[in-house]
Amino acid sequence: MSLQLTAADQAMLAGEEGEGVALAMRVLVATAEAMGAERLLDIESAHVDGCLYHGPSGLDFARALVDGGARVRVPTTLNVSSLDLLPPELVRLDRHTADEAKALMDAYVALGCRPTWTCAPYQLPERPRLGSQIAWGESNAIVFANSVLGARTERYGDFLDICAAVTGRAPEVGLHTDEGRRARLVVRADGLTDALAANEALYPLLGHVLGRVADTRVAAITGLPPSTGEDHLKALGAAAASAGSVAMFHAVGSTPEAPTLDELADLEAVTVTAAMLEQARIELGGADGAEIDAVCVGTPHYSSRELERLRSLLDGRRCRLPLYVNTSRAALDEFGRGPDLEACGVRIVTDTCTYITPLLAPGTEVVMTDSAKWAYYAPANLGVRVVFGSTKDCVESAVAGEAVITW
Repeated sequence: MSLQLTAADQAMLAGEEGEGVALAMRVLVATAEAMGAERLLDIESAHVDGCLYHGPSGLDFARALVDGGARVRVPTTLNVSSLDLLPPELVRLDRHTADEAKALMDAYVALGCRPTWTCAPYQLPERPRLGSQIAWGESNAIVFANSVLGARTERYGDFLDICAAVTGRAPEVGLHTDEGRRARLVVRADGLTDALAANEALYPLLGHVLGRVADTRVAAITGLPPSTGEDHLKALGAAAASAGSVAMFHAVGSTPEAPTLDELADLEAVTVTAAMLEQARIELGGADGAEIDAVCVGTPHYSSRELERLRSLLDGRRCRLPLYVNTSRAALDEFGRGPDLEACGVRIVTDTCTYITPLLAPGTEVVMTDSAKWAYYAPANLGVRVVFGSTKDCVESAVAGEAVITW
């Protein structure tokens, strides 16, 4: 059956609300047809990833929307950019690229988007409710919204995310539907030792395994510790979305739409072993034994809770190695701006992330991180080697001036 448009959809497509809205609707309709959607649905919010500068095409598209008179019609937050605007001197981009990146940021603000500059919009005070239809970009935000919040979004990449925001519409397919959200695979973490279950590195490593075994399928995880919280699930989901194409998972006992164990009885099952987690650690941290030059945490952006834990782990000690923490302005404001962290030598990064733009000191070759996502992308993006460890290991390494790994 072909795509059926409402009268309002057709009016937008015909240019009755301006060329910018018509452009957005043309992109949305073409995508919906390619996805096999029969209709579009209303969305309540959007999160735009297209504000990160990758070249002139992204800026040209945003400017075309602005020049065409477009404005977002649902609350829309913005993902990380290429710049840290609080201490802009941290980013070492050439002047032309920096100017283009700033122009892209300005264009999205001109479209009516909120300048949140965070990859973790679910940590903002206003976040989607259970069952709400949304259109979010940014892989870790997508998997968190679907899995932990129970909101409904497909994967909305650059251009498509802002088109959904401008039109207030999205294709009714995939994870927007009940059928698309059903578990197709069981991932059993029940048999892990107490020591493994108690190690916070379990979650990013398990997420890496999940991405490898599930790929695009929705999986249901069983056996997570009762202490599992949102920050743990954030790390798990971000890793799964990086290592595979996971946009949703269920965690029995932790997430709102998780099926019962009885409902999972007939599904294919994968049992996670200690050997699988160790292999994940090796894949993420191939530079074990190397001398590290810096430590990077906060990918996805640290919450205020994680900033508080970082402060507790440091306990006033001075770092011998540069320790970078990525976070949002909102989390930093809630935490208290972090002067005591900076007194310990922590370098606070907002608006962007250390793996996507040149922030690390020249000559940095080996970096330790607690983030599976950072470990997955940074070698290609930055040309560095990675040592992977828990947050506690990262702090102890920064203080000691050498890698400390307890996994």
